[in-house]
Parts: sequence; structure tokens; C-alpha cells
Amino acid sequence: MKVGEKIKNLRLAQELTQEDLANRADLTKGFISLLERDLTSPSLETLELMLNALDTSLAEFFADNDEDYVVFSRRKRVVVEDEEGITKEILIAGAQDREMDIMLITLKSGASTKREGTHYGDESGLVLSGTVWVNVGKESFKAAKGDAFYYTANKQHWLENRSKRVAKILWISAPPSF
Repeated sequence: MKVGEKIKNLRLAQELTQEDLANRADLTKGFISLLERDLTSPSLETLELMLNALDTSLAEFFADNDEDYVVFSRRKRVVVEDEEGITKEILIAGAQDREMDIMLITLKSGASTKREGTHYGDESGLVLSGTVWVNVGKESFKAAKGDAFYYTANKQHWLENRSKRVAKILWISAPPSF
């Protein structure tokens, strides 16, 4: 955890300047500046002064706030490639504690996802490029670029690319299955 970055975010959320925070906590603006750039660390007493000035407690400050992430950096994505010509890019890393999985699936020509048996949940997708066949139970449905699909996962299901072009699908499943 970067203490300075978190202090800065709290300060900005309250629309305070560094000088405002310094005055409220009886500190110098220079110290606040160094702290926010993580060039110095506060003592526990100084941290408490700043947190009081920011109307928060030590417990709230150090609480695990992973759930509060709204934007997930491209650099933190997990990419899984297999020998069958499938790439799965997990767009929201750490989805185990969430209600759904969101992935970017790339299927090379002739590739298909693993045939999944029945399970609880719903799955859907948006074909971003190419064409795929959505197989649910004994039925197959063609979905081309711009088409969306949705099904309940209570039958065997899989995707396949029967075309000569690569297909990309934005994939959403709830609850997370990856």
C-alpha cells in the first residue's frame, strides 16, 4: 500500500489543497507534498493527525478496499493461451469475489472452446470480429460481428470458429467460472 497515494486520494476526494490539509493537521505543506509522492513516511501520530483532518480512522484507512476498484488496468490482465488456438484474456482480474467474469476470447480458424457440461449460471457474449457458432445442447447458432448471444448454462455448451478468419468475442459469465 502506498500511504502517500492513499492520503492524496482522500484529500482530493474532499476537494482540499495540500495547504488545507496541512493547516487542519498542523503540519507543513512541504511535508504533505513529500508524503503524497511517497518520498517520506509519517509516524503513527502524524498519520492519525492527517486522518482526523480527513474525517477517517486508522481502521478505515487500512481496510482492504479491493472491492472499490472501478477501472482495471490493461497491464494487470491475465492472458491464457492454449495449443488449440484459443486465447483468453481475463479483463477483470480477481473476479472470484465478484458476480461475473468478463473475458476477451480469441479463437483462431478451426478452434473451439472446451465443451462445458451443465452448471449453474448464465453466459453471454458479443462477437467483436469474425464469426462463431454458439453450441448449446444439440443446437448451433451462428453469430457474426456485432451479434450478441445469451444462454443459461444448463446444457452442454461451447463456441467454435468454423471460418477461415480469427474471431474475437467479449465473453461474460455469471457467476465467474474461470
